Amino acid sequence: MRCGKMAAAPPPPPAGATGAWGGVRRRCQRLLYWVPVLFISSILCWSYYAYVTQLCLLTMTNIGEKVVCLVAYHIFFMLFVWSYWKTIFTLPMNPSKEFHLSYSDKESLEREPRGESQQEVLRRAAKDLPIYTRTMSGAIRYCDRCHLVKPDRCHHCSVCDKCILKMDHHCPWVNNCVGFSNYKFFLLFLAYSLLYCLFIAATDLQYFIKFWTNGLPDTQAKFHIMFLFFAAAMFSVSLSSLFGYHCWLVSKNKSTLEVFRAPIFRHRTDKNGFSLGFSKNLRQVFGDEKKYWLLPVFSSLGDGCSFPTCLVNQDPEQASTPGGLNSTSKSENHLFPAKPLRDSQSHLLTDTPSWSETSAKAEKDKVGMSNPALTMENET
Repeated sequence: MRCGKMAAAPPPPPAGATGAWGGVRRRCQRLLYWVPVLFISSILCWSYYAYVTQLCLLTMTNIGEKVVCLVAYHIFFMLFVWSYWKTIFTLPMNPSKEFHLSYSDKESLEREPRGESQQEVLRRAAKDLPIYTRTMSGAIRYCDRCHLVKPDRCHHCSVCDKCILKMDHHCPWVNNCVGFSNYKFFLLFLAYSLLYCLFIAATDLQYFIKFWTNGLPDTQAKFHIMFLFFAAAMFSVSLSSLFGYHCWLVSKNKSTLEVFRAPIFRHRTDKNGFSLGFSKNLRQVFGDEKKYWLLPVFSSLGDGCSFPTCLVNQDPEQASTPGGLNSTSKSENHLFPAKPLRDSQSHLLTDTPSWSETSAKAEKDKVGMSNPALTMENET
């Protein structure tokens, strides 16, 4: 008997096949991320049909009530859709090029073993940057995926695979990261969606009661009215708790991530380090011009890279004069605004801002002073 030949191993897939499959998988994932947004959009479209057509046009008999409800409803509907749209399609802001490592610094980090040499590279890269927070071990916050020194309150989003300025959280309901560029829009989205649901529940209540007391004719509108009230009441409960939580965050000038992990400054951990008082905390998000507060247009203060802080204890690394100000300053100009940097070293915040460009430059110079205790820690 002849021995059978050993079956040949199947040839490996071509190199491009793996990359093509990975691209298809990523596209499928991106499509799945839109499912929650499509769900909210479909609920919104149905609620528009149920309220406008079935409730107002076909069920309400009083002309005055019908006109008032339609006008008020479309105002809430427009504000809700506008703020939701802005929250979804406003791109999160990423750190500017000043925070990215140069090509030579990247090579140094890859070439040198982890230790003092890498610490020196990061200290040199961060010496002119307005950075006051550190990692838990006291290291400069560095992202090894984006190859940049993280600005204060910046975090890496694993879903977006980017560093997001003042990141609050990644919200699946808007398929976007909520951060510095769209946090105001997110708050208005929560506020107007809550008002939208409360308005529908309040105006639909009497007809919902008539449904159970057989006071409505047996038509298709009965079921729309019933489910419309249930949906509006259910969403009102969940939205009220979420909106209340974010109102508390704004009043304390915190993000969701900072609630779970308090920011660590060079002198110590301070969970209220960015809190400036209720009024100033509110203006950090909504801006100084009150006419824009209720509109989903960007009006937040700052550049997203540097933030005013209220440090009770003076940074031990920074030499100070009796007045609490640094006695030396540099002459070169940087691209960062003086306003947030000066405020960050003042623990006696007044209502009238008194920003000094010279003192702002001095604060930037302090950032790069070396500390033997610093160790590099990759944070994602």
